[in-house]
Amino acid sequence: MTGTTDPTDPAPTAERRRTARVRWVAGGAVALALLFAGAAAVASAREDAPAPRSTGAPAADSADAGFARDMAVHHQQAVEMSFIVRDRTEDEDVRRLAYDIANTQANQRGMLLGWLDLWGLPKVTGDDPPMAWMGSGGGHQGHQPGGQHADGDADGVLMAGMASRAELERLARLDGEQAEVFYLQLMTDHHKGGVAMAEACASRCTVPVEQRLARGMVEGQQSELGLMRDMLTERKARPRS
Repeated sequence: MTGTTDPTDPAPTAERRRTARVRWVAGGAVALALLFAGAAAVASAREDAPAPRSTGAPAADSADAGFARDMAVHHQQAVEMSFIVRDRTEDEDVRRLAYDIANTQANQRGMLLGWLDLWGLPKVTGDDPPMAWMGSGGGHQGHQPGGQHADGDADGVLMAGMASRAELERLARLDGEQAEVFYLQLMTDHHKGGVAMAEACASRCTVPVEQRLARGMVEGQQSELGLMRDMLTERKARPRS
């Protein structure tokens, strides 16, 4: 009968399975692309073999090493948040922004870790707190001015602008426009913290290629901050800070 679906007809079930399989493959392809991009960035970093102006590699407590370690961690969370929102919204503008951020920061993270490897320096150290290399302007700052995190405690927040564990869990529970707005707000905070770190490296680091990367981060993330502000306005929302 026209307009009636036969419950015994296997076609709808088969169609759903094909759709789920396509989505799974597409998601896996993006993850693999980012993995290979990171590997390629590490290989590129090895080939470039950046060296400081003076002889030898930077010291473990230098701005060069501190920035490379801290920004690699900072970038990893941006990639994580971008993958979360990709699965929580169908909005193509937000999904495109999330993909661009994830792809760019995965590549940059690979370069930073590659340089630490070249310099023979540890990728993780417990000697100094995060951002200590920034001097008096560094240290844990959270989301809010004056060092107070929006949730009242660190909750996994290691550096300026980073989201807490509770915030990541909340993002993973939201859908549609609510997920879009919260992602844009979290990433705005994240970029503001990242820009401050990159500006510090541009003035404090001694490895020319690392300084150039830091300046590129400042320009790229400031541009994305403007875009995210406009996207929030379209959704009748605004940045948290």
